[in-house]
Amino acid sequence: MKEALLIIDVQNDYFPGGSNELYKPLEAEKRIAELIRESRDTGRPVIYIQHFNPDDDYFFIEGTWGAEISERIKPEAGDKVIVKRYPNSFLETELDEYLKSLGIDTLLVCGMMTHMCVDTTVRAAMDHGYTVRLEADACATMDLTINGEVIPAETVHKAFIAAMDGIFAEII
Repeated sequence: MKEALLIIDVQNDYFPGGSNELYKPLEAEKRIAELIRESRDTGRPVIYIQHFNPDDDYFFIEGTWGAEISERIKPEAGDKVIVKRYPNSFLETELDEYLKSLGIDTLLVCGMMTHMCVDTTVRAAMDHGYTVRLEADACATMDLTINGEVIPAETVHKAFIAAMDGIFAEII
């Protein structure tokens, strides 16, 4: 088993002062920082996914502060940064090719948002033949609304983690 740490969309717009603040992003980021340290100490490759939205969106606009990866967990020399434009980190990116070039067969996944890009990427990883370990306390999401009902972020997070458990990922 050769594992890489995959950090999805930990960008400024998801934090206090950003254009799309999530629920408890700093707590998730703290755990992500620990995973980065562990990975660097053990030689596990660290891969960052950075999302850019179209220029007419309200967050993650390329070239803005909000689209930058958080300074608190910024990439270092030797880390890989892959840009994506869809929730699926594999779609129209070099992610699969890069992982294969390193001989990676297992992904330790963390990041933001649990219900969107994390979920979509975890499910796509299975389609690409990867084993996934998902670090649940290193992910963050937001309240969602349907038919006028607000679904609290904690419930959204738990529901998506539960849905990925087993078939799509081992939940840590």
